[in-house]
Amino acid sequence: MCKSPLHPLLVALPKCEHHMHLEGSLSPSLLFTLAHRNGINLPSSDDDPAFASPDALLDRYARFTSLDDFLHYYFIGMSALVQLDDFEALAWEYFVRAHADGVVHAEVFFDPQAHTSRRVPYATVVDGFVRACQRAENEFGMSTKLILCFLRHLPVSEAAVTFGNAKNDLIAGRLAGIGLDSSEKGYPPGAWKVIYDQAKDLNINRTAHAGEEGPVEYIREALHELDIHRIDHGFRLAEDEDLLRRVAHRKLLVTLCPLSNVRLQCVKNVEELPIRKFLDHGVAFSLNSDDPAYFSGYILDNYCAVQDAFSLTAEEWKQITATAILGSWCPESRKRAILATLDDVFYAHTAQ
Repeated sequence: MCKSPLHPLLVALPKCEHHMHLEGSLSPSLLFTLAHRNGINLPSSDDDPAFASPDALLDRYARFTSLDDFLHYYFIGMSALVQLDDFEALAWEYFVRAHADGVVHAEVFFDPQAHTSRRVPYATVVDGFVRACQRAENEFGMSTKLILCFLRHLPVSEAAVTFGNAKNDLIAGRLAGIGLDSSEKGYPPGAWKVIYDQAKDLNINRTAHAGEEGPVEYIREALHELDIHRIDHGFRLAEDEDLLRRVAHRKLLVTLCPLSNVRLQCVKNVEELPIRKFLDHGVAFSLNSDDPAYFSGYILDNYCAVQDAFSLTAEEWKQITATAILGSWCPESRKRAILATLDDVFYAHTAQ
């Protein structure tokens, strides 16, 4: 909870989340439960004291030293996901928390290669996540979209196989688009150009992680080579004035993840992020939680952290929220409905 008098407004804002990895919402308690249920042996506490208990693991999550340090635990956690019900339970745990934080539209990532490499069928993963999405829509009125991500530390040829398996779901709209995640340094995005060109020919939405641990040149390359519609993380955009102006002019959405950037030591604190610069230069951005179970920060926590760091006005929060709505991959009718809710919320919290 932030200390600002605007906190009630931040709670009430109808939020759209665009950058959240479902596998990154795996809480230690659910991890231990699923591992026990599925007979998965987690590392022993002798080998890694973090696995002595869910609380010990949560404490270790507070001390990541880098993106790769985080990914080490991230992929261990995935090993417990085996059955369709596991994937549904994972996504549902996130949707429950997101709903409590005021999320009304969620576009969430998932990493099928991390599961099919363990011989978990692609259909098991997607069907489980789709069930949770349908439940969130039915019980919370939350609109949802699934975005398939390719793991950049794996060969491009394996990503091509995954794209082939998912092509029908992407064309049919069961999946909303493709993305690119995992280790960034040393894996420039242009290597995936052939797959992204195929997706472009099929009018499939495209995004990619760029400018988190990698240099600003990766953002430029992703825009030029992959022709992405959205930039994930992308805070290093502020280092290139020409590129920043181009992104602002094209109204490309940058999906910032403030607390994640701090936890992974990309920046020392939220104040170092270019929130003010993006606002002043008209860069479209949304605020997101990335891997909330690992970073102890869901979307409202990120909103509060930004408010504590930048003391934004109510009007600026309305602008940020509206930008996130307009940058979503949902029908125009849904955007209009959420914008109407935003108007009502803003009036209720600012009318004198």
